Amino acid sequence: MSTSSAISAQPEHKRLKGITLPPSGWTLAILLVLYIFTGLIGHDPWKNDDAVTIGVVHDLVRHGHWLSLSLAGAPYPDAPLHYWVAGATGHLFAWLLPLHEAARLASGVFTLLALAFIYLAARQLHDREQAPAAPLLLAGSIGFLFHAHEAQPMLATLTAHSAAYWGLAQLNSRALRGACCFGTALGLGFLASGLAPMLPLLPVAVFAAWRAENRQRALLMLLGALLLACTLAGAWLAALLLGSPDLLAAFWQDQLTLLRGNGQQLLNLQRLSGLLPWYAWPALPLAGWTLWVKRRQLRGLPLALPILAFLMTLLAIVTCLGTRSATALLLLPPLVLLAVPGVASLRRGAANAFDWFTMITFSFFAILAWLGWSALVFGWPEKLARQASRLEPGFVGHFNLLGVSFAVLATLIWCWLIVTSPRSPMRGIMHWMAGLTLFWLLIATLWMPWIDYGKTYRPVSASLAKALPEKRSCIAGLNLADSLVASIDYFDGIRTVALSSPAGKKCELLLTTHGAPNPRGWKKVWEGGRPGDRRDNEKLQLYRREGKTPANRQPSAELQ
Repeated sequence: MSTSSAISAQPEHKRLKGITLPPSGWTLAILLVLYIFTGLIGHDPWKNDDAVTIGVVHDLVRHGHWLSLSLAGAPYPDAPLHYWVAGATGHLFAWLLPLHEAARLASGVFTLLALAFIYLAARQLHDREQAPAAPLLLAGSIGFLFHAHEAQPMLATLTAHSAAYWGLAQLNSRALRGACCFGTALGLGFLASGLAPMLPLLPVAVFAAWRAENRQRALLMLLGALLLACTLAGAWLAALLLGSPDLLAAFWQDQLTLLRGNGQQLLNLQRLSGLLPWYAWPALPLAGWTLWVKRRQLRGLPLALPILAFLMTLLAIVTCLGTRSATALLLLPPLVLLAVPGVASLRRGAANAFDWFTMITFSFFAILAWLGWSALVFGWPEKLARQASRLEPGFVGHFNLLGVSFAVLATLIWCWLIVTSPRSPMRGIMHWMAGLTLFWLLIATLWMPWIDYGKTYRPVSASLAKALPEKRSCIAGLNLADSLVASIDYFDGIRTVALSSPAGKKCELLLTTHGAPNPRGWKKVWEGGRPGDRRDNEKLQLYRREGKTPANRQPSAELQ
């Protein structure tokens, strides 16, 4: 029989060979890199943490304040690690990218490291065959998707937590390496977000050392790890004490305020209970399944360590960190480590149902993404085009050949993947991660101009800059969010001072976003907002003080 005849005689499924499961190193790495770095560039700073972080990095790079952070010229007492790395990537890629995109690459670096460390921790706690499920579950968590593609300092803390779990998992077998890894992670985690987010790791570390076969040696190694962490953190604190003691005092005051909590523990717990079911999907239900099927093994370190870590982190978030979406990231690593055994132990019917749900869901979302793009660019379907125009009035879509080609290729790869993937307990979670990557990639390549049009403050800042007089002493600010302050400084160098400050009381101009000042003393000269801003408190308003005001005149009580 000829070679061609032999090939033609092979079954069809043999010729349509897909990826191997569990995914090999290169397959997993390519998928995760594609997921991580898609969407980090190609858009302006957006409201909230993304704009604030980029604003701090802008000050850092522009003025060289690497030790004492500032935002639009005002001191910003925060832990510096993420800003340092973002400043470094901003310098390194300044020849290729604008600062806000180059700085956002730091999030990609921390995300990649977090996924690598969670893989190593899962391999240490469970086994090599199950370990690839860990980065797939972490990256596939819906809440993780939102923050992994913004300039988000909490990603550095997430990386530190993931590395700490890897170190603690080694305390029994490789105590020295595990202690060094844990101590470094603890110290860098302090530099990433301060003291409060790292405290939950301490009881987990004591538990891991207590469960080691050589308990005394493990506890001594743990003590050495704490000394290493204190050395790393103390180096920055000592430098800050010498160079900017006021900023150090403000930093510690913020830390103490966090540790005292806000007295809303029950409310925070209620919010988390509503957040986690979708935020931690699919890690949360798989972790619950692990607890059920492995209920007789809960005292073993592979399950006891992530259970204790989750409970301690939950306690810290509820009592002092607050239930912001970003802080909930710290709950994902222990949930993922707990969920890994649940992937392999899923019953065939449940695994097939999850796989079919995944394929149908993301195929449907892909179709919606393409229909939405067609509405934005070609105006069809008309009803969808009208809705998009209503949400972001004035937007004009354009055909981007490179982006469309990339989106078509990603869609074809998704079709190939769901047809050729072999049967495996990991097939469902692999399809989930691939489908989420496809959906995010389609949004980033097809919808990003429309999203950026509605979220950026660039046109608003430019309009404000034109409305300002060329000669002005200062601009007072009232009820301005940090993200807005950062945006107008980044785009056009517009800086404000607090109205309640001595300097602010002398300003002839006032910029506010909430209500109108006293009409007897101020006159509105400009108003602007993003196209989708419909409420008055979302719009910027510029006022000029009427008449000449003595330097010692006090603003009216309405503005205080």
